[in-house]
Amino acid sequence: MVLEKIKEILVEQFDIEDISTLTENTNIEEDLGADSLDVVEVLMSIEDEFRVEIPDEEIENIRTIGELAAYIENNQ
Repeated sequence: MVLEKIKEILVEQFDIEDISTLTENTNIEEDLGADSLDVVEVLMSIEDEFRVEIPDEEIENIRTIGELAAYIENNQ
């Protein structure tokens, strides 16, 4: 559920045509071409959706969609 919702948010934010191209191993910066501003915007959307706050020091450790989903599941 968390992973699928994250994928939906990313599809919307990055105008991705096919959600099936996103996997747990998709790197948010490298595979989606996200710059630091994009990452901040995505994380704000995700924090709002899941009502969780991701501290800056944790953001540095989150690179993939799967890592993001795991963080949210462990901190809700």
